[in-house]
Amino acid sequence: MTTPEPTILATSGGHRAGDRTRVTFDSLVHHAVELSGVHGRRPRVMYVGTAIGDAEHFSSRMTEAARVAGFDLTPLHLFPMPNLEDIEGAVLDQDVVWVMGGSVANLLAVWRVHGLDAVLRRAWQAGVVLSGVSAGSICWFRGGTTDSFGPELRPLTNALGFLPYGNGVHYDSDAGRRPLVHRLVADGTLPDTHCTDDGVGLVYRGTQLVEAVTEAPGKSAYVVVRDGDRAAEERIEPRRLPAPRS
Repeated sequence: MTTPEPTILATSGGHRAGDRTRVTFDSLVHHAVELSGVHGRRPRVMYVGTAIGDAEHFSSRMTEAARVAGFDLTPLHLFPMPNLEDIEGAVLDQDVVWVMGGSVANLLAVWRVHGLDAVLRRAWQAGVVLSGVSAGSICWFRGGTTDSFGPELRPLTNALGFLPYGNGVHYDSDAGRRPLVHRLVADGTLPDTHCTDDGVGLVYRGTQLVEAVTEAPGKSAYVVVRDGDRAAEERIEPRRLPAPRS
């Protein structure tokens, strides 16, 4: 099952603590599966943890979260070597690719060494839903703000560029993100930039933003554009997603 057109769900959320598990999938992950249109069988989700060095403990937690959600999860590890012989075949067999947060700079470097950037572009064009949180959101855009290089936020401008915008994540929970996005858009370092509060996701069909959605109340999305030598911010009211069924 693939979507009729390329689809990305870029988020600042998707996970929460479970009742009986360390991690459970929240509404944004379930929405990524819904966007894929899969029905009549268990959804196939690939978990990509490159940005946290393919930490085994988190792959285990995500596998357990998928079991509880009723998904078939395939982890893709690139450390110390790829765990799958046919990476492209495995990626194209998925309904959703979910990319974990962490270091977006390291993620991009490792993906490019292994050619995963090109594989993911082909998967996106083939209708596999691409999604993720934080670094797993910024990677699909032209760039954004990141702490990949140290505790002080810095711009990143060499992301995959599937979407021709900048991306601002954790817009409400990290005080430095909003002013840096505004400065980078105002001086032209970043193009028009789409931003999400924690718990919010942005749905793209092709390269067009079609909807903002949220798993948490009182949250928003934003579009920041250049206006002369300043940045202007427009708030987007997201649609509240239903809570996942227990």
